[in-house]
Amino acid sequence: MEHEETLRPMKTRSRRTFRLVMGVCAVLLLMVVLAVVLGLTLSDTTDQFKPTFIARCEEFKGKRNGCQNIWTVFEQAYVGKDPCNVPMEAYNELISTAPFESTCNRMMFWSKTKDLVHDFTEKRDCFVTLEDTLLGSVLDGLTWCGKEGSSETFTTGCPEWSDCENNPVRSFWNRASAAFADVACGDVTAMLNGSIATPFSPTSIFGSIEVKRFNSTRIKNLNVVLVIQKNALTNCNNDASLKDLKKELANGIKYNCKDVTK
Repeated sequence: MEHEETLRPMKTRSRRTFRLVMGVCAVLLLMVVLAVVLGLTLSDTTDQFKPTFIARCEEFKGKRNGCQNIWTVFEQAYVGKDPCNVPMEAYNELISTAPFESTCNRMMFWSKTKDLVHDFTEKRDCFVTLEDTLLGSVLDGLTWCGKEGSSETFTTGCPEWSDCENNPVRSFWNRASAAFADVACGDVTAMLNGSIATPFSPTSIFGSIEVKRFNSTRIKNLNVVLVIQKNALTNCNNDASLKDLKKELANGIKYNCKDVTK
C-alpha cells in the first residue's frame, strides 16, 4: 500500500506537467501562426504597391512608356528616409518628370467635396481635377512611406495625415496641388461644401496652397460652385468664409459664386 500511495502524487504531478507543457505549446503555436499570417499580409500589401503604381500609370490614357522611370524617381523622394522628414520639395524631380498639362478653362479644384466632384467629372468630360492627371490618378487613395536604413516601400506603419507635417503622402499631395495650381489658366472652377461651417478654410490644401498659387496673369475668373442642402441657410451671398476667399485672390482674378443644391 505504501508503494501505491507514493505513486499517486507522482502520477498527478505528471498529468499537471503534461497539461502545462501542452498549454504552452498551444500558445506558442498560435503566436507563430499569427506572426506568419501577419507577415504574409504585410508583405503582400507592400509587394502590391509597385505593381499597382505601374499598372495605374500604364492604364492612364494608354500610356505605355516611361512608367518605370516615373516609379524610380517617385521612390527616391522617400525611400530610406525618416517618414516624418519628407518635405514637399522631395517631390520636385517627380513633378519635373511627369509635369501637369495646362488645360485652360477646364481645371476643377475642390475642398471637402471629393466624392461629389469626381462623380461630376466622371459624368462630364469637360473638367479636370488633380486626381484626373497622371500622378493624381496613380496615387489616389494609396499610402506609402520609407524607413531609415531600408530600401523598401512600406504601406503599413506609415504616419497618418496629421501625425506629422512632412510625411510622404501629405507632402506629395501638397506638392502636386501646388504644381496643379501653377498651370491653371483661363476660367478656373472650385467646388466647395456649403454644408459645413467654413466652406473655404484657409488651412485646407485649397486655401493654404492652391489659391495662393493662382496667377492673375494666367487666370481670369474663379468660379465657385457651392454645394448646399435644400433649404440651407448658407449661400454664396452670406457665407463669411467665401468673403475671405474673395480677399485671398490675386488682383485681377474675378470672383463668381453659384449655389447648387445637392
